[in-house]
Amino acid sequence: MTASKSVLGVVVCLAVFGLSSDGGARQVGRTKGLTIEQIIKIKHPSEPMWSPDGRQVAFVWDQGGVSNFHVASANGQGSPLALTSFGDGQVGGAFWSRDSQTLYFPHEGGLWQVSISGAAQPGQPGGGQAKPVWTASERESDIVPSPDGMRVAFVRPRAQRGNEGGHGADLFVRSLSDGAESRAAGDDVSIRGVVWSPDGGSLAYNAGSKIIHHDESPAYSGAKLIYRVSEYVPGQEYAVRIASGAPVAIGTPGEYGGIAWADAGHIVFDRVSDEFKKYTIYLADAQSGSISAIHEETEEKFWSIPDWGESGAQPWPSPNGKWIAFLSDRDGWDHLYVMPARGGAAVQITRGRFEAWRPAWSHDSTRIAFDANEPDRPGDRRIGIARIGDDPAHATVTYITTGVGTNIEPHWSPDDARLVFQHTDTRNSADLFTISSRESAKTEPVRLTDSMPADIDRSLFVEPQFVRFPSADGQMVPGWLFVPKNLDRTKKHAAIVWIHGDGVNQNYDGWHVQRNYAVYYSFHQYLLQKGYVVFAPDYRGSIGYGRDWRAGVYMDVGGRDAKDAWMSANYLKTLPYVDAERIGVWGLSYGGFFTLIAMTDQPTLFRAGVDVAGVVDYRMYYSDPYHGDWTESRIGTPEQNPRVYDNASPISHIDRLARPLMVLHGTADVNVPFLESVWLVDEALKKDKGNLLTFMMYPGEFHYFSRTHVLEDAWHRVDNFFDANLREH
Repeated sequence: MTASKSVLGVVVCLAVFGLSSDGGARQVGRTKGLTIEQIIKIKHPSEPMWSPDGRQVAFVWDQGGVSNFHVASANGQGSPLALTSFGDGQVGGAFWSRDSQTLYFPHEGGLWQVSISGAAQPGQPGGGQAKPVWTASERESDIVPSPDGMRVAFVRPRAQRGNEGGHGADLFVRSLSDGAESRAAGDDVSIRGVVWSPDGGSLAYNAGSKIIHHDESPAYSGAKLIYRVSEYVPGQEYAVRIASGAPVAIGTPGEYGGIAWADAGHIVFDRVSDEFKKYTIYLADAQSGSISAIHEETEEKFWSIPDWGESGAQPWPSPNGKWIAFLSDRDGWDHLYVMPARGGAAVQITRGRFEAWRPAWSHDSTRIAFDANEPDRPGDRRIGIARIGDDPAHATVTYITTGVGTNIEPHWSPDDARLVFQHTDTRNSADLFTISSRESAKTEPVRLTDSMPADIDRSLFVEPQFVRFPSADGQMVPGWLFVPKNLDRTKKHAAIVWIHGDGVNQNYDGWHVQRNYAVYYSFHQYLLQKGYVVFAPDYRGSIGYGRDWRAGVYMDVGGRDAKDAWMSANYLKTLPYVDAERIGVWGLSYGGFFTLIAMTDQPTLFRAGVDVAGVVDYRMYYSDPYHGDWTESRIGTPEQNPRVYDNASPISHIDRLARPLMVLHGTADVNVPFLESVWLVDEALKKDKGNLLTFMMYPGEFHYFSRTHVLEDAWHRVDNFFDANLREH
């Protein structure tokens, strides 16, 4: 941020954000340039939780794949204090004690607690006060606090018998004051997804779901190695009155989403039909188990709205049980709607050529906070408040953050007077801020965290430029151009195209809001310091641009969307300062899939490519039970659409590979199984392309690289690879 650029509508805004005049925050001991070691130390906050007294915000801070709980003063005074200091692994799912003095959290198969008074000052070790609330012989899960915070519900697996494995689970309720517990329900297979009713008298849960493991040892890998994929078998939803009565089955067995209590006697949930075209919201009677459809929508292509919200998947009932909020793209854009909880006409709350996501009800049920981009500004997001009052038909919408930057996921304070949210921009990675929820207050946001190392010089960061370029069919593709500062535009420079993953994702005007992609944005800032031009397209299928662009992949995965991505190179060639012969490409997951397509379909367009955990063949991807539904919703089955699947198989054309390709993949990847890259290597060797291929596996790493040693090795490898193939020598 410079003095002339507005952040959250506050020009300069130094005191509020804790920023120095050049956009930094408490910077000391700066080093020249950026290093890989610096950028992988950038932390990422998540799961902000207001204390019941509204004076503090607890949250999770992740650094290099290790996360710990911290607590910050809600007024922004002082630095966050460490509550735990675990040396590895992830934490989450915490909740406060009623007196705001203790944080409870699941850990090592049980419930733990840490006193706020035991928090450590910055730079000092913390977490010594964390300890189990109770001990148990079996690993417990789904630990959920009651609405009054006096009890917890949890699932305890039944004891194993010999080598036969588990034999079901039981659902218990336990008092936090005296440890008394009672059994509420049981199942011979499993229990998960526990949700309390608003009055604390009932529980909803799923029983009978299971994971079936499928093991294989394909001939090209040999019989010594076994690769495992997992198939999820859905169970049955139940409701049970804790004090008395047997569990009641809700509807029929199957996979439902967004399970929530509309009131003490009714449950609301949603479901997408087997053909992925019909979306339905249901209301269930918790006493009889009967269900009724209270809202239904039919899509021409497929239901594609991202499943985001403060309390999980939609729909979202109001705390008073009167209303249900949900998102719909019926007018072509994702917008907020509200309908009566017992059924009735839905009222559209937000309107325009933008997308509204992550709604959250105020505790008094009169307002909904959400985040939304602005027309023609898809990379920025602002926090809005819809005042519903007693009648959604007369709702008013006010935006309380303005200016550049990406503001997402608002959470209401206990008294509904403030919101805590996440903010990113071109100088700041993800951090937490609070702001008054009074629509007329026009108050400035208060910064709670600073996630960047103090020795990073933020004045070095390069801001993206939003552009559009024509694709193969003439459609204008949005993208983000990064040009190094002080670049000599009279000379030709190397460029790199970055292709984001997920399909349903996007780039932002600054740091990505998700940790999984923020690490790539950070690395691109490092590459920019070295003189590379960087370009990031938002190919069709990306979010932020409305339903038609997002659904443009229908029956064409790996077709027009892939062309959108690789034709970024043609756009870069129009820039007089880019060397057309020194353009590289890389991407993660779906972006890795596009990289493989580009390197085989257009074998001389890019000088080099890096595939990070990319899909190599969609028939193989469809055959994986974990991903079959996602694939079928977009391109049907291989039997229905063989041509589409033929097109979505870059491994079938690996014989066309003509330029160096690096492949990086974690062995514990469940999003894109590691076996896909093993097959790719085998096929490349068989087609005599081994001299062009570099492969690195990361033992135990998941789809999104997170651990420090993995990021350090991967980024140095990519850095050296692009240097060897793109830089002038």
